[in-house]
Amino acid sequence: MEVSSWEESVTASINTIYLLFSAYLVFVMQLGFAMLCAGSVRAKNAMNIMLTNVVDAVVGSISYYLFGFAFAFGEGSNSNPFIGTSFFALFSIPNDTYDYSFFLYQWAFAIAVAGITSGSIAERTQFTAYLIFSFFLTGFVYPIVAHWVWSSSGWLSASSSALLFGSGAIDFAGSGVVHLVGGIAGLWGSFIEGPRVGRFDAFGRPVQMRGHNATLVVLGTFLLWFGWFGFNPGSFDKILVAYPNTTDQGNWTGVGRTAVTTTLAGSTAGIVTLFGRRLLIGHWDALDVCNGVLGGFVAITSGCSVVEPWAAIVCGFFAAWVLIGLNILALKLQFDDPLEATQLHGGCGAWGVIFTGLFAKEEFVVQAYNSGESGVERPYGVLMGGGWGLLGAQVVEVLVIVAWVSLTMGPLFYALHKLRVLRISTEEEVAGLDISSHGGYAYAHQEENQPRFYADYVRIQNDQS
Repeated sequence: MEVSSWEESVTASINTIYLLFSAYLVFVMQLGFAMLCAGSVRAKNAMNIMLTNVVDAVVGSISYYLFGFAFAFGEGSNSNPFIGTSFFALFSIPNDTYDYSFFLYQWAFAIAVAGITSGSIAERTQFTAYLIFSFFLTGFVYPIVAHWVWSSSGWLSASSSALLFGSGAIDFAGSGVVHLVGGIAGLWGSFIEGPRVGRFDAFGRPVQMRGHNATLVVLGTFLLWFGWFGFNPGSFDKILVAYPNTTDQGNWTGVGRTAVTTTLAGSTAGIVTLFGRRLLIGHWDALDVCNGVLGGFVAITSGCSVVEPWAAIVCGFFAAWVLIGLNILALKLQFDDPLEATQLHGGCGAWGVIFTGLFAKEEFVVQAYNSGESGVERPYGVLMGGGWGLLGAQVVEVLVIVAWVSLTMGPLFYALHKLRVLRISTEEEVAGLDISSHGGYAYAHQEENQPRFYADYVRIQNDQS
């Protein structure tokens, strides 16, 4: 990137610092996922879920470096609307379009997707399967969706030269690209594996399997909230962009507004879940509220930069009911997702993409996608008087993501199942993954009457056989 003046170099530096800081915040979400997952599973599987979260990050880093970034953002002379074709292993980065800070920011998003899916299949999955699906999801499945929606040459992109329905899909920080992808992948993994042992009784009634540590769940929720301030506002990429025809507004205004809409949607969903679940189950449930808050965040992630704060409250209100309703449906269908990740990220993610097509405000759309240029007209939310173009693109985005992830991750999980590398044996699941796969429990005092170390576990297995 050629810098011609001192002012331009300062501007570039400030924008780079902002993007890097946002990348670090998004990366903190990995810690949030780890804490949330650990608290939401039983103590005998805590070590396993911690390790899977680490693996999502380290395996995802390598696959995203080698292929993922290229498939997502590889533009050049032979760019096409479906898949990127250049910048493999960061070849010829930095260039006029992208530098290292942009790669790091996008990498932090990519590894979040695998974290979502690993929650759906917690407590019953072989470790080898995690390595395989994590590599495939972050290196291939997710980046192609990111290319469609976020690359300037993507066929769904709102910043493309050939806009779908004259609009393109507005998925600013990834309700669809990140959350719906992770949720649908988790749906197939969990469906193909089946419920955990003992989750439903002989009559098909659900048996409560509560997470072992509410403290970790709350800690994880707040860490994710903190990270979401990098996830949503950070998606502006640059903070020092002034809007024409105003003296005091620029991307910094949009960044602030996006942080506010994010907070309001999550908070509203948390309150509605608190009272909604109180009516349904008769007590105040901290863990349900935490998931409600996250459902609100997932839903606002698509339209966070293009809606008014009051609309974010509407978004969070409906996100809570989507989550509550899907959780009831999941129990009826005997679908077992220990983290509610399919319902939360899939259901609320799909609602968030549609919500944007209803409530996006034209002025904010032009700010987010055309840096506030005067005279630009774009389709915006149907309920705001903006026509059907945007909503049409949003519906197409939801449908193609569900189809694409189903066609790629469904067969992958099925193949792993057929090769017997997906689910652990019943004995190992009952004993707990920590002792059967990871050498011992996460907690020293765990299960005093049970074997304490892997060697003891193996000896007992041999004695039984």
